[in-house]
Formats: sequence, structure tokens, C-alpha cells
Amino acid sequence: MKPLLIGLVGVALAIMAVTARAQLTIEITEGVDNPIPIAVSPFAWQGEGAPPEDIAAVIDGDLLRSGQFAPIARADMLGRPSTKDEVFFRDWRAISSEYLLIGRVSGAQQMRVEYELFDVLRQVVVKSGVEVGPASEARMLAHRVADVVYEHVTSIPGAFATRLLYVSVTPVPGGDDYYRLTLADSDGARPIVLLESREPILSPSWSPDGRSIAYVSFETGRPAIFRQELATGQREQLTNFKGLNGAPAWSPDGNTMAMVLSKDGSPDIYLMDLASKRLTRATTHWAIDTEPTWMPDGRALLFTSDRGGKPQIYRYDLRSRNVERVTFEGSYNARARVAQDGRNVVMVHQQDRRFHIAVHDLVTNRLQVLTSTELDESPSIAPNGSMVLYATKYAGRGILAAVSVNGSVKFRLPAREGEVREPAWSPFMPRIE
Repeated sequence: MKPLLIGLVGVALAIMAVTARAQLTIEITEGVDNPIPIAVSPFAWQGEGAPPEDIAAVIDGDLLRSGQFAPIARADMLGRPSTKDEVFFRDWRAISSEYLLIGRVSGAQQMRVEYELFDVLRQVVVKSGVEVGPASEARMLAHRVADVVYEHVTSIPGAFATRLLYVSVTPVPGGDDYYRLTLADSDGARPIVLLESREPILSPSWSPDGRSIAYVSFETGRPAIFRQELATGQREQLTNFKGLNGAPAWSPDGNTMAMVLSKDGSPDIYLMDLASKRLTRATTHWAIDTEPTWMPDGRALLFTSDRGGKPQIYRYDLRSRNVERVTFEGSYNARARVAQDGRNVVMVHQQDRRFHIAVHDLVTNRLQVLTSTELDESPSIAPNGSMVLYATKYAGRGILAAVSVNGSVKFRLPAREGEVREPAWSPFMPRIE
């Protein structure tokens, strides 16, 4: 059966029923001690009819999900200002709010979101700005504002205005399961099914500019790597070799794709020039070399290999072609993903016969286990390096979950129906104006 391929242009009505099933929900399970109290006053709507989105509610949800903030409930607010003249700081000090965010929204087709962030104790505006974009992207405008607030207060760039890829699986009793490659906002909202198939879909990954994705599909009867443009849905099959074709990973400059092929024997890492489709074999070993990921400077790859007897993380230098082992703690370390700082590496780590998500510091060689569930896999790190998204089991079914790189913040993202797996967090996304 041929897969159903869907682009992003004019898809809302066509896939409404499918996306309802693919929708993720947020369940926060753990946050930092003493989160920062912040009040997000409802943004004033300066237009006809009802606003297309509750901008303040989206911002509220983003900040709450970060674990760093404690948004104040609207029912507890003593006022709902939308301009500076309407702000009375005594009202916000009375409910112990350290920050206050106000704003105004206007525009029917092209939306304009104006905002000011106040330091309540100092009684000053500490950040203000305007976000502009199509009304259909109202939630993304709200995510951008949340990014500004988060960065100002924490000094870490926000990653709310990013997207998630994941594979959802809907069981069909007595038949083939439905596999759906789904794109959603960072909070699980606005899911769009990009590809639907009765054959497995694996290993989604992002191009560094956030405009294209790659993944493995079994629609041809064996695994093959495909590249797909998000805006148009246009896609291209990149491999059709016998045996394994898997684990595509874009280079930081977007010109090369690392992948795993077994066409010449055992699985090894290959590099494909995406312009010419020319292949270069990176590793040559009798063991299984798999799961490549790029270092942010593009000069080296990390990959999983059992060449030492058990799966461990190794580093391949593209210039010298030298291979060196990176992880030594524990009998199993796999599926490495590197933060943009080039220092923290998240991975699947086995401890007491359970598989957890761990972070390994490449400078200090310190390894910290971040999760306590039993079967955690497929970690993907946020572009700001603050959170790790991964697949796990909860209440007997596959879900997505997230944990901060210091282990202090945790939340779950179960789907309304079916199971979800294979998450991939986008890079910082291009703006849609």
C-alpha cells in the first residue's frame, strides 16, 4: 500500500480527524524548587469578533512547562492591564508576582502582538517588543514572546518557537498498524500528519535550517531513506540499497548526510553528498556501527558501536579518520545526541538492567542519569540545550516525555490515542512573516 503524503499548504481540514488522534497533551510531573512567580495578563484584542488565539494562555503554558516559572492564575489577579498606564505595581506585589507581562493583539490576516515585561519590584519595563506574522501562526507568535521572556529572566535562549517530529502508531486489530509521521509545536499543539503508512516509519531528523526532514520508510518493502520538504511535501528517495538503510543525520551545514548502510557487509557509517549523491564510507569494521550524530562544528561524528564487545559511543574525526571511544561508564551507551555547545551528550544508558536517559559531559567525563523509568530511548535535545525529549513507556503504552539536562524538570506528552515514539526536536525555526 502506498503511503499518504501530506504537505503543509492547505491541509487543516483534510487531516482534522487524523490530527485529533495525534494530539499530544502535557502532564508536568516535576519542576524546580522555588520557581519564579510571573503574571501574564490576558492580552487585549483590538479587532472584530473573538481573537484567533489566547496569546497569554499559550505563553502561560510555555513558561509553566519550562519548570522555571510559576504563572499566577487569572482568578488570583487583581487587575488585567494591557497598557503601561493600567499597571499598578501594588496589585502585583500583593500577590507576590516578581514579573508582569502585558500585551495587545491586532490584525485580522496579518497579526501584530505587542508586549511589555515589567520587573514588579523595580517597577520598570525590562523588555518590550512586537511580533508580527499571519493569523494562522498566532500560536507561534505567542511562543516567540515566551522565548523572549524566558531568555531575559534565565539568560538562556528560549526554545518554545520550535517544532517536534514524532511517529505515532495506531494498532489495528487483525490488520496492519497505522504509522504516522507527525509534526507539532513544541507543546504538542497543532499536529500535522506528514506521512501515513501501513509500513514502519523510523528515525526522523531535521535539516539544520528547519525546512526539510529525513526519515526511514519501509514502504518499498525494505528500509529506505527519504528527504522531504516541509512547505511543499515534495520528497526524494535517497537510498535503495540491499540490507540496512537507516539513521539519517544532517551535517551542520546541510550539505552532507550521515547514514548507516550494510550494502558492503556489516552496518557501517557512510556520508552522502546531498548535491551529487556521492557516497563516502566513513567506518570499516566487522562490528555494528550505527546511530551517527554530528558534532556542532561539523568536524567529527559520534556513533554507536559494539566493536568493544558492548554498545558504546565512539568519535570519528572526519579529517584524520581516527576513531576513539568516548564512553566507558556502564556496559551500554547508545543513541548519542549532542547539544549545540558541543559539551553535553545525551544518550541511552543501561543501569541495573534498565535503560535510562543520561547526559555525558565531554569536558569532565561525568555521566549523570536523568530519568528513572525503565525503558527510555530515542533522546533528542532542544536547540538551546535545556531539555531532552525521549520515548518511554507509561501506563502500558508508548509516550513521549521530557527532562531538563540537570534532571530537575520533567513532564510527559502522551497522545490522546495510540502510541508515540521516535521524537526529534527541531533546530531554531525560520520565521514565517
